[in-house]
Amino acid sequence: MPIITIFPGDHVLHNPPHEMLEGQLIEPHESPARAQLIHDAVVAAALGPIMPPRSFGLAPVRAVHSDDYLQYLEHAYERWVAAGGAPAAVIPDTFAVRWMNRPPHGGLALPGYYTFDTSAPIVAGTYQAARMSADAALTGAALLLEGERAVYALCRPPGHHAGRDMCGGYCFLNNAAIAAEYLLSQTTGEGRRTKVAILDIDYHHGNGTQQIFYERADVLCISIHADPSYEYPSFAGYADERGAGAGQGCNLNLPLPEGTDDDTFLAALDRALAAIHSYAPRFLVLSAGFDTFDGDPLGKFKLTTNRYRAIGQRIAALGMPTLIVQEGGYATAALGDNAIHLLQAFI
Repeated sequence: MPIITIFPGDHVLHNPPHEMLEGQLIEPHESPARAQLIHDAVVAAALGPIMPPRSFGLAPVRAVHSDDYLQYLEHAYERWVAAGGAPAAVIPDTFAVRWMNRPPHGGLALPGYYTFDTSAPIVAGTYQAARMSADAALTGAALLLEGERAVYALCRPPGHHAGRDMCGGYCFLNNAAIAAEYLLSQTTGEGRRTKVAILDIDYHHGNGTQQIFYERADVLCISIHADPSYEYPSFAGYADERGAGAGQGCNLNLPLPEGTDDDTFLAALDRALAAIHSYAPRFLVLSAGFDTFDGDPLGKFKLTTNRYRAIGQRIAALGMPTLIVQEGGYATAALGDNAIHLLQAFI
């Protein structure tokens, strides 16, 4: 059976000229070329039809992100430029941290309130691109509800670092979280209780996804990632973060050491899949990043291309309706092949 790919053509509207990384202004690793490379690989491999996203309006996005944050994101660029900010891109230089939590009003100060790092530059088309990326994930979720067993949402910008009211790490809207919430909203009611699992296999911890669902029992969040003691996002992703309140025990972090190879990653994956099996969700949302690949410029793992097929096979063996949501992966020469090896396991 072929797999449907959802591809938001408007992703190209988000094309910042630079980002700030480790004190240097550099060309962004997260670029339109990434999505196009994967798209072309999907076409060449004839995995199945490629569809544009449907339009879902703002309601499913508002179910995850705060209204004030969405208003900020929509108007951030125009307010920044009007206030005298450099028109190349919105990159804050002052951040609200700890006790500094009073919302500002100025167009130059607002980005520091709604952004947690300097790697999420905003340009004129960022909001539209992020909305279409979220619609791609929502389209995939809708197709699962209509009976598809697996769908690939080729989302760009990615989403798993975006929290309820903050952007960062190339992420503006949390596509995986929006899709998970939508799946719950469409299947829970009249005494029925639906559960969704989110499995994040990106090299970096899905800190935004964790924050959104940390006190929820209807979403199991599992992230396999580089140990934050040495890697971004540094302040979240530790093994003792298990959820809170009603969500206690519904968050599982599996941080791994620098140099993690195929076997070490697969062992962690088996732990994650056992937890998902015990949780018994109705749907699985897979945040799929390929920055775990050996040679990725933003990663320190050593996974090989062939192992992405094994990763996909083990996840597919759960037998759950699965939405695959594209996250990171910046080794462009291998990106298409890595994605194809994962996706072929679901066909």
